[in-house]
Amino acid sequence: MNQYEKYYKNELVKIENKIQNLFNGKEPSSLYDPCSYIMKSGGKRLRPFLVIMGALAIGGKSKDVLNAAVSVEVLHNFTLVHDDIMDNADIRRGQKTLHIKYDVSTAILAGDNLIALAYLNLLKDCKGNCENVLNSFTQGIIEICEGQSYDKDFENRKSVSLDDYLLMIQKKTAALAEMCCSIGGQLAGGSKKEIKQLEAYGRNLGMAFQLQDDLLDITADQAEFGKIIGGDLVEGKKTYLFLKALEKSKGKIKKEFESVIKNKGCKKEDIPKFKKYYEELGVISDTSKEVINFTNKAIKAVNFIEDEKTRNLFIWLANALINRIK
Repeated sequence: MNQYEKYYKNELVKIENKIQNLFNGKEPSSLYDPCSYIMKSGGKRLRPFLVIMGALAIGGKSKDVLNAAVSVEVLHNFTLVHDDIMDNADIRRGQKTLHIKYDVSTAILAGDNLIALAYLNLLKDCKGNCENVLNSFTQGIIEICEGQSYDKDFENRKSVSLDDYLLMIQKKTAALAEMCCSIGGQLAGGSKKEIKQLEAYGRNLGMAFQLQDDLLDITADQAEFGKIIGGDLVEGKKTYLFLKALEKSKGKIKKEFESVIKNKGCKKEDIPKFKKYYEELGVISDTSKEVINFTNKAIKAVNFIEDEKTRNLFIWLANALINRIK
């Protein structure tokens, strides 16, 4: 374990402690037990760590933004609760989704409560620049909603371009990472120029993260990935790989990809066939190059950070996400 991973793990403990204390002794239990359930379901807590990193980049301290860090993790879980309801998902991180364990009404109410708690915790760390921080936080939520709406639209659209898809993931995934870096830097008193660079880091990191997720869906080891390999194809998701393959394929193979759209997914037994098509068309390589491209853009954005150790922390995280932090 290198010094950067050790630092990440140490901050993770502080974040977890804050999260676990959010619901202690809160009533009614019918509301707070479901909130606690979703917040205890795990995850790498990368988004709160980005808030801390944003503060470090400006010379701030993690202890001064811990409440804000927790607020973005609460926000993230709020989106997952409502996404799972919209997607009729049964499992999240290896356990029952909130609306399955309880019921839809409870999950909706718990989600509503989580977003309120997110704002409440963010306000604890706001000082003189509260308005700007709240604007960034709220704009992040708006973009996430827009991204989710695009994602749902794509399910019923026969034609989705690569640019359409990149816009969708920029809003649904990258906007949150961008916002995390931004509010961390703002709370630490960063200049407009510094905040802009931190936002570029978060945005490009988020893009790389989602494209890598698309890639892992078809290339990862199932035991390590924790999901069914090829699940995106079975669900008929128009991922970067799928759209690239549709763009590059011809004849019979193109018709096979078009049939996935028509049938809103493929059979599990057809996954190896489509994986072979991906390899033959070079879309796995194409996607890997895009992941590296966005990762390099993220790293370039933090050249302004004067402290070498802090700058290297940003570089470590960007590279670690390509291989996914364990």
